[in-house]
Amino acid sequence: MPESFFPSQSRIQARALFVGERIDVRAFEGAERVAESPLLVRAGSRGCAALFRYGAVVLFEMQPLEQVSFLGQLAPLVSGAIAQPESEDVELTVSAGGDERVDPSGGISLTDTSVERLQLVAEVLAKSVVLAHYERQVAKVFDSIEPLAAGLRQAGRVGSQARELLRQIGDVLMVEHKMVGRVEVAEKPDLLWDHPLLERFYARLVDEYELTERHRALDQKLELIARTAETVLDLLQHRRSLRVEWYIVILIVVEIFLSLYELFIAR
Repeated sequence: MPESFFPSQSRIQARALFVGERIDVRAFEGAERVAESPLLVRAGSRGCAALFRYGAVVLFEMQPLEQVSFLGQLAPLVSGAIAQPESEDVELTVSAGGDERVDPSGGISLTDTSVERLQLVAEVLAKSVVLAHYERQVAKVFDSIEPLAAGLRQAGRVGSQARELLRQIGDVLMVEHKMVGRVEVAEKPDLLWDHPLLERFYARLVDEYELTERHRALDQKLELIARTAETVLDLLQHRRSLRVEWYIVILIVVEIFLSLYELFIAR
């Protein structure tokens, strides 16, 4: 394993993408493996890439054509590919005597480009881009919920779009399973068990990218969406029950009418 990537460079370009629901990381054989957890491989003419099983990839110092080629090579291993992947670009600045932080401009300052530091940067960027994808999905459902809530307030009933909305809500509620079961946004990387001195650096990145706050806000919105779905289902079931009761009443009235007809008219 090399001690450091890009030893002679002071600026490195990084790009994170959320390309699909899952990447079969273990089956990837297209490049030399440099490190594990997360998997870091050599890519492009002088760059590298970090791959995450939950569908994110972070590319370091790769030209646009190299990125396209690498993503094409990765495509067969991606499940649930996203047509327009969420992406995030950041510049890494290396200064041996400087502070490690996120600059006001959004760049990340590093004291070196060790494999472990690049892995931690990739961890944060990958989680950030996944959060951004799901934040956008949840925002769309919130826009759909607003007219439904207005209809409930004004008329006390749900409109014809309720079933379609329930389908959308069902899709978004899958986010909770994916976030908890796969992405593990709130969990610290295994790498820190072997490199505890980097915990402060990782914590600073997590804080600057507001991963904890964004994850908590997403959880709260998902909880609200789940309650909305429960309310809509209750209303639909109540309306269906009322409809069935009316059908029964109508059938009884018809039966009575037929009985009266037979008693008084048919004779």
